[in-house]
Amino acid sequence: MAKSGRRRSQGSRQSQAALVVEALRRSYPEAVCALIHANPFELLVATILSAQCTDARVNLVTPGLFRRYPDAQSLAKARPEELEELIRSTGFYRAKARNLLAMAKQVVDRHGGEIPEDLEALTALGGVGRKTANVVLGTAFGRAEGVVVDTHVKRLARRLGLAKGTTPEPIERELMAVVPSSEWVDLSHRLIQHGRKVCMARRPRCEECPLAELCPRVGVSVPKPAGKRSVRPKKSADKTPAA
Repeated sequence: MAKSGRRRSQGSRQSQAALVVEALRRSYPEAVCALIHANPFELLVATILSAQCTDARVNLVTPGLFRRYPDAQSLAKARPEELEELIRSTGFYRAKARNLLAMAKQVVDRHGGEIPEDLEALTALGGVGRKTANVVLGTAFGRAEGVVVDTHVKRLARRLGLAKGTTPEPIERELMAVVPSSEWVDLSHRLIQHGRKVCMARRPRCEECPLAELCPRVGVSVPKPAGKRSVRPKKSADKTPAA
């Protein structure tokens, strides 16, 4: 009985996922990675910098960074204090500088200066977790090894009824189970764009959402319509005439 219930639940989520994928495709047909880059090295660096930072801020920092360090070989030789100054505005710049230097040295020593096209090899590099590796593999190499689960994807996957997990890796596994692998890369880009434009964390604009009809709004409290506030009736005054 329990197995039958799980199968029904899985089938229901697959149906929901198909509707969501199609609605997102219609709404965001041109969605791409927001980090500006010219090659896998630049994308990897930009993605490491994007931790706890907006893509817009990273895109302001990377042009100067890539002029100074255009490849892994030059970045591996960077002076930590100079690198820190260049990336300071992205936040957590000391830790990010350490990760960038470690990553660059490992790419040079282990991979001849070329960014590897393998999930295991990528996640073995300094500062590279599964999310970052999925960004690089999907966007730079066109390889769908998993689903990028950032804060937007994490929030929307739950709101849309596609996942029940509360942390990135369980959510990624749930999405991979109900969405075809051919859609994994685009799904992330489209969910991220939808999360930025419409389905924000605190005040989702449900009234203008193209997915409103199929969204269960998990965890979203629907506000009362304007002008419909309940008013407690006033007690009527005692009308008894005086004697």
